[in-house]
Parts: sequence; C-alpha cells; structure tokens
Amino acid sequence: MLASDFDIIVIGSGPAGQKAAVQAAKAKRRVALIERDRMLGGACVHRGTIPSKTLRENALRVRNMRQNAELANFQLAEDTELATLITRLDYVLRAHDQYMQEQIDRNLITRIHARAKFIDAQHLEITQVNGEQQQLRADKIVIATGSYPRHPDNIPIDHEHIFDSDSILSMLYLPKSLTVLGGGVIASEYASIFQALGVKVTMIDKYPRPLGFLDQDLTDTFVSGFEHMGGTWKGNSPIKSVYWDGLTQVVVECENGDMVKSEKLLCAAGRVANTHDLALENAGLSLNDHGLLDVNKDLQTVVPSIYGAGDVIGPPSLASASMEQGRRASCNALNLPVGGMSNTLPSGIYGIPELSGVGLTEQQAREAHGDVLIGKADFAEIARGHISGIEDGMLKIISDGQGEKILGVMIAGEGATELIHIGQMAMLANAHVDIFVESTFNFPTLAEAYRVAALAIIGQRGHHTDAY
Repeated sequence: MLASDFDIIVIGSGPAGQKAAVQAAKAKRRVALIERDRMLGGACVHRGTIPSKTLRENALRVRNMRQNAELANFQLAEDTELATLITRLDYVLRAHDQYMQEQIDRNLITRIHARAKFIDAQHLEITQVNGEQQQLRADKIVIATGSYPRHPDNIPIDHEHIFDSDSILSMLYLPKSLTVLGGGVIASEYASIFQALGVKVTMIDKYPRPLGFLDQDLTDTFVSGFEHMGGTWKGNSPIKSVYWDGLTQVVVECENGDMVKSEKLLCAAGRVANTHDLALENAGLSLNDHGLLDVNKDLQTVVPSIYGAGDVIGPPSLASASMEQGRRASCNALNLPVGGMSNTLPSGIYGIPELSGVGLTEQQAREAHGDVLIGKADFAEIARGHISGIEDGMLKIISDGQGEKILGVMIAGEGATELIHIGQMAMLANAHVDIFVESTFNFPTLAEAYRVAALAIIGQRGHHTDAY
C-alpha cells in the first residue's frame, strides 16, 4: 500500500469533477483526479448529453426532410440500425476525451483511472483494473461522481426490451413503437426525439403535465408540438405494473385501468447519486431520503473536509450548473475567492421543440410580485420563423407590474437554448425592458422576438411614445 499526499482529491471527471480539478490546479495546488472509466467525462459525455444530442440532430434532419416532401419523398427504412442515426459519435467522444486529457496533463493534475473508497474523511483506497491498490490522502476531497438511473421496484429493466436512460441507445434497431415512463427532462427529450424519427411514442406519468418546473406556456408548447408529431401524452396515470409479454411487446398497466403496449419501453424515473462503491459511511457521510448527498451553500457536506458538486447533490442537474459547482467547491475547499453566483442560471431542454428559460416563470413571478406584465412573441410573427419552419415557437418576457424590470425570459422553439442568453445578459446587467426596443437586431433573426415581446409589455403600461 503506497501512500500519496495531495492538497485536494476530486472523485469523478464529469463536468463538475473536471472543473473542480482544473480550478484547484490553477491555484498551484497538488491535485489528483480519480476516474473509474477508461475515458474522461463521465456519464454526461458518454451516455447522456453528447449521444442524445447527436441523435437529436439527426432526428431534426429526418423531420425536416419529411416536412419538405415536395422536395424529396423521404422515409426511414423499417430496419434502420440505431447506430446509423448517431453518426460521428465515436469521433466526438474520442476528441472530447483527448481534449480533457491534454487539459488535465497541461495543468499537472495527477490522473488516476481506478475505483475509490473512503478509509476515513481524508484517506482513500483506490483499486486499479489490475487489482493494484494504493492509499491516497488529501486535506480536502470533492465528490463529483454523478448519478445513475433510478430503477423502480415495479419496472423490470432488462436493457433488451425495457431500458433506462443509460441503455436506451444500445438498441440495435429503431423500434416501431416506444413507451416512455416519466415526464422529466430525460423522458421529454427522448420521447420527442424518437417521435420525430417516426417512432410511435406514448409518454406516461403520474403528474398532470411534463416538465412541471417550467413555465406553463413552455410545457403547453412542448405537449402541443409532441402531439402534433403524432405522440401521445398520458398524464395523471400512475403505473401499476410493467412486463414483457414474452413475444413482441412490453405491456404497461396503469392504476386507472389503461393498458399501453409497445415494442420497447424507456423508464426515465429520475436519477440517484452514484456513490454505492465509495463507502461513504467510513467518512461519516450518508445519502438523504432522495438518494442524494446533502451540502450547504458552500457545497460542503456535514464532514468539513469533504465537498460535493454536480448530479451527486441533486437539482438542477445541468452540466452548466455542475461545472460552476465544481469550480466553486474547489474554491471554497481551498479558501480561494469565489465571487457571487448569479441566480440567473438558464435551463436548457433539448427536446423537439427546444425549451429554455432564465429567471422566474410567470407563475413564480405572480406569486412573488403580484402584478406582472407579460409580453409574448410567436415565432409565426417573425420572418425567420417562417423561413426556418419553426412558427410554433414563442418567446415570453416577464416583467414587474410597471413593465420595467425583467423578471424572466421563456423561449420554446429551435434555437431556444442559444437565444436565451440574450435575456440572461440583460438580466445580469439589470437592464430595463426598453433595452430590447432600443436595440437593433439583425434581420431576419429569431432575436427580433425580443423586440416584439418588449413592445407588447410597453403597450400595457398605459402610455405610448413616438419612439415605439
């Protein structure tokens, strides 16, 4: 058992772990980064964000070709292999891994591919693939091990007929029908992506509508777009049982008596912290009732020398948030100045249609401020919306009752996750609603929707000026 000392050890190389390690290294600290997989990046890179977004790009191409049937009569073959719809994935993953390796090595971070287990709050035992063991010590440790799919007891996931979000893309062929259990981000993204590919998709959830944390206009737009493509949304439908019939179909029985059959099924019932091999109890830690690691505002656990960041600590479970959490966890652990963290963190849901929001939803704004003014712009009113065939999108600005302070921006439609940053920057600058009218946007662009929505708010103030 060899002993090695570090100022800080980071467990996990996903978005949170990578940023935590680099931040500490930039501060000239001795840093070790432990990753149990062969490649760096974690589940976000290899089983989540990059593969699903790669599939989404091709789903959009397929949908667009179908919509332009006058130019080409396009249909996917019935025996389409799923791998053909995730083109260039291996190249993208290897390129990302190479970039991360170079960044880690350039910053003189000790990279260790092994499994880690706590001995106590400052010591880890690591086991490499060949069985060799080593003991590491650090003044501070950051847990950034991510999460894995939750498997409900009544859903027999076999990764052949009934999949979770980590295994869904291992299907050999594109199925003719798919049932998606859940109404969260992962469920909504995959349901709409597969529906755009021509798969008959049914979403089932116990809640009345999907993505319940979002502004209602966004979820209404999502459901409308999903159903317009041919999908079926079944809310208020708790699951009684799920089983493979032994022949050709997966059967879902709902508590209300409904029965849904499909060729394949995706269970997207949330995720839990990936800590089962860490022996947290040896360090004096345990998970909460939601299967997550509790941390305070400084991302510090109940054990002062141990911090947590990313999916392992729960929502918002966004790669962007995880990166910032990892950076801040290192700064707090090493007593480095970290600065304030803005609450204008944008959300991005890469479904079809794309959804994004920043700040308060309309419902939250009304609860917090009472009177608010709302300005909406349908992409059908914008030239670029017609040109790009995304007339079903919309942009909404939520302001205070005087129509001056921007409280939130909500966008639905292709390009929403890029377009949201204009609203984010306006909010960070404490800009007045009028900034969107006083600015000149390129024509034709979807960004013009900001001007249209702002004018709608200005028109509700009770007065007009020649400038508008």
